[in-house]
Amino acid sequence: MKRNILCVIALCGAPAPAFAQSSVTLYGLIDEGIDYTNNVRGHAVYEMTSGYAQGSRWGLKGTEDLGGGNSVVFQIESGFNAGSGALAQGGRMFGRQAFVGLANERYGTLTLGRQYDFVVDYLALTTANGNWGGYLLSHPYDNDNTDNTFRLNNTVKYASPTFGGFSFGGTYSFSNDTNFANNRAVSVGAQYEAGGWLVAAAYLNASNPALTSGGAIAGASSSNGADGNFASSRLQIFGAGVNYTAGPATAGFAYTNTYIGQPVANVAYLTGDETIQPVTGPLAGGRVTSLRYQNFEVNGKYQFTPACFVGAQYVYTLEHYDATTGSVKPSIHTMGLMVDYNISKRTDVYLQGAFQFVAGDKTGSSLDQAYVPGAQDLSSTSRQVAVRAAIRHSF
Repeated sequence: MKRNILCVIALCGAPAPAFAQSSVTLYGLIDEGIDYTNNVRGHAVYEMTSGYAQGSRWGLKGTEDLGGGNSVVFQIESGFNAGSGALAQGGRMFGRQAFVGLANERYGTLTLGRQYDFVVDYLALTTANGNWGGYLLSHPYDNDNTDNTFRLNNTVKYASPTFGGFSFGGTYSFSNDTNFANNRAVSVGAQYEAGGWLVAAAYLNASNPALTSGGAIAGASSSNGADGNFASSRLQIFGAGVNYTAGPATAGFAYTNTYIGQPVANVAYLTGDETIQPVTGPLAGGRVTSLRYQNFEVNGKYQFTPACFVGAQYVYTLEHYDATTGSVKPSIHTMGLMVDYNISKRTDVYLQGAFQFVAGDKTGSSLDQAYVPGAQDLSSTSRQVAVRAAIRHSF
């Protein structure tokens, strides 16, 4: 008995084992508003829509401290439509992000799962839509994915720590197919941020994107719906951009170049013309062999007060449309404007509008019709205007 008492006393006096620290955070955002579009297949439309300045979402993210500067990290994030309660991203439960991995303070972070590419992580921050403007201010058809129309499935991602303002990273996305190269993707990017400057560049290459139900970028045959912006034999995106902030003013320029080889369908947008085939004009009877978009954007934002900013953008898009019967080069002009006012620390209201005009050569396809990203459908003409008034709350 005496021995047992002594053992208890000894155990009570022994130092307690060190348990790793861990944390889990629940977060989310709801963006809901009313849109007006002047021409949707020839008719004006008023509608309630969700997730334009930012996608409506909720998620969980967490870390577990392993000691020695190492930790386990995870994040699962679900997008939804606040107007209907339906899941977004093709009905995926965690369609925005779903990954787990290891982080080291010195060497960086390695994660596995459904994730963003480095066009989204780095380059998009130099554009209006990828920074403060959102969906309505995207480049035509979000051809360069700066508004993250698609995420990458089956992805291994490395992100470096920041070295004196410089960071870099890369992704590899598996096809999960017996044909190793079928619907796989890679992306790389780099960013420098210091002294008011933000400079970024990124590259993405995908083979046969959205042509299979699985793989890096799921196609229309997926049970969860299409995930890509274009289904094609090849998707290649590269670009660079720069922002400079001085006091309350920020000015930016971004250039992106998107190549789409042998496009089958624009699965995200042109649902009324899924073959993207010329039917009239100088290219009649031809088959599309490739599309190329070059986007030149200038943007600016001025923070009038801590609660209010005004932002504007202009995007000139040069499209190179190749068919078996010839080539044409239409141009697309897009202008956007946004006013945002915070009514509390976590809630703001905003008003934004976009105007698009398609000029130059005619393709003989629905690409000759204007389409402001986020509008319900194509215009019946080469012009379209969309205006949105909305409220956004984060938690």
